[in-house]
Amino acid sequence: MRPVPAPHKPRLGERIMAAVNRDPLTAPHAIRNDALLALATTAHAVVVALVTDEGRRPDVLGWTLLLAAQVPLVWRRRHPMPVLAAVVALVGPYHALDFNHAAPTPAAYVALYTVAATSRPLRTLLTGAAVLGISMAVMLSVDTKQAIELLRISGWVIAVLFFGVDVRCYRQYVAAIVERAERAERTREEEARRRVAEERLRIARDLHDLLAHSITLIGVQTSVAAHVLTADPERLDRAAVAKALDDIAETCRTARGELRTTLEVLREHTPAEARGPLPDLHGLKDLADTARGAGANVELTVRADQVPPAVGAAAYRIVQEALTNAVRHSGRDDVTVRVRVYEGEGALRVDVTDDGTGAGTGTPGFGLVGMRERARSVGGTLDAGPGRAGGYEVTAVLPLGSEGAR
Repeated sequence: MRPVPAPHKPRLGERIMAAVNRDPLTAPHAIRNDALLALATTAHAVVVALVTDEGRRPDVLGWTLLLAAQVPLVWRRRHPMPVLAAVVALVGPYHALDFNHAAPTPAAYVALYTVAATSRPLRTLLTGAAVLGISMAVMLSVDTKQAIELLRISGWVIAVLFFGVDVRCYRQYVAAIVERAERAERTREEEARRRVAEERLRIARDLHDLLAHSITLIGVQTSVAAHVLTADPERLDRAAVAKALDDIAETCRTARGELRTTLEVLREHTPAEARGPLPDLHGLKDLADTARGAGANVELTVRADQVPPAVGAAAYRIVQEALTNAVRHSGRDDVTVRVRVYEGEGALRVDVTDDGTGAGTGTPGFGLVGMRERARSVGGTLDAGPGRAGGYEVTAVLPLGSEGAR
């Protein structure tokens, strides 16, 4: 039994970068982490107020203002501007009373950083200017020396603001990269699904064209053999029966070979080349001969050379399905097949007409849908319906340009 590898534990640097890259509004345990941060700034403020002598040691009012200024940091991610306003409102009177000026500094820096990291740069600039202006006004009213000292250390305030803006821009950059990667992944998945759907549709069309054509011919040939057997038992035409049975066997062999070729593409180990060449216009003569063997009077005219393989395959399948419908619905009526290239239009035109009922009767199937899909697959169009002089008519126009060649 193979040992299960231990899960990878992120290093300290990886955890720090993950925290920097993470959106502060979606970070897990945000309230808990900010509460711990508020406790840390509170502990720092208490130690600094008791140890250093930068101003008077806070009294009851001073301690109240100092400690109250740490509380809003718990909600700094959700409400950065209100938190900064609350901190300034509490720290301003604290400094005005000339208490220890270094104690509330971390809380103020944290509030400023949060605004810079979550707001637009212009808003951050205006906020920083307002905070410095209010602080200078308060210090000037208390002690000019302290105001000069604040002006000297204002570079730290600007540095905190720029650091917050830089972190915000970096997070946006990382988020854009992640979004592009996710979009590319979705595109690849959609492309894979589209290709699978197209392949399934192609296989469905091939199976329908093959099986419908073969089964129809087998049914007609079986009817011919049964008719010969029952028409005049005393004068049995053994040659006609043998020919009908041979035609059925040949149709079965052809269908089995084409079915095998179609199903092989479903096997993972089969390369794409194993599908074999696409059917083309050279196979129309065999289709016409097979239809004639089923009793239809087929007139075939082909005037086309150098047709792109995809267009030739589409024309072959359209003619195959049209002949199948003609044999199935029209019996022994006349069928005319014309395949021509119109140089002026740059398109291959396929016309299949019969003087019977065509595909307009019987149970609706997928034949007409498949023919239209064949035409659309090479950028062409297909019309099918009753002919002007009766019967049924199928007309397809398949362009020979780049889209058809593809």
